[in-house]
Amino acid sequence: MDAIPQQPPRTSMDDTRDVLASLGLPPSNLWDMPASTKRFPDGAQYRFELPGIQGPDALKGGIAAARERGITLHRITHTIGIMRNTDGELHEMCRIAAAEGLELNLSIGPRATYDLCPSVSTPEGSRIGYRLRGVEQLVRGIEDLKRGLGFGGRCFMLYDEGMLVVANEMRKAGKIPANTHFKISGHMGPSNPASMRLYETLGAGSINPVRDLDIPTWAALRAATDLPLDFSAEAPKSSGGFIRDYDAPEIVRVAAPVYLKCGGFEMATHAFQADGQSVRGYLRRMEMVKRTVETYYGDGVCSGPAPDDLAIPEV
Repeated sequence: MDAIPQQPPRTSMDDTRDVLASLGLPPSNLWDMPASTKRFPDGAQYRFELPGIQGPDALKGGIAAARERGITLHRITHTIGIMRNTDGELHEMCRIAAAEGLELNLSIGPRATYDLCPSVSTPEGSRIGYRLRGVEQLVRGIEDLKRGLGFGGRCFMLYDEGMLVVANEMRKAGKIPANTHFKISGHMGPSNPASMRLYETLGAGSINPVRDLDIPTWAALRAATDLPLDFSAEAPKSSGGFIRDYDAPEIVRVAAPVYLKCGGFEMATHAFQADGQSVRGYLRRMEMVKRTVETYYGDGVCSGPAPDDLAIPEV
């Protein structure tokens, strides 16, 4: 394998846009969006998030592949639900993340897709997806949260506004650690500025907007909240199968601070069970996105390893 260049050559798309203008064609379909002045606490504009890591083997493989490709990981996201992992797996994942200085998002397990819910398999019923149904699922969701906290987890991905309200009240009352972080999943459907403001008001710590929003919409979302936003540079075939590498530089510019989520195109679904070898494809995709951002937005600032504000497991 050839040596990986430390920095790609910097360029811009201005020359290409000038060609289009010279032909009498519009040089862009984007309105003139101002750059975001908001930043992570360390002053950075973007970080890297590795999604769909369901167990220790995939986590180890992802970390090893990141080192090989010269990528600094900041956040790991688990999606199948805490209830689907053994105690040993959860302990090992928290231990590895803590040792590496990585934020580990553990996802809440109870959801309509796992329940006795035939309607979720219908075209209209599918919209309830990962929501919590009834009191018992809400109770079980809180139990999942408490279990993850018991292993040292401090960051949790939520899929239901009701659970966010309860979990935030528990945090304010001191029933769970004050530094517990709540990440809002794209499966909750965040897609407009008012919803961004709502989730922030309810106690969210970061938000993953709907994955297929255009860049002007992202700029509008950023104007509504100071919270970090998560940008999916791609998606599994189960949710569109798109690739947005060339959007990533502009997303960083107009929507900072953002987490760039890379690797989804390699997954069959959001609950795909990667192993230590297959997860290496996720890091290959991350390298491509990193290269695109550094090439077309070379002034963008990425966080270094283990910034202080990450919700790293406490083990």
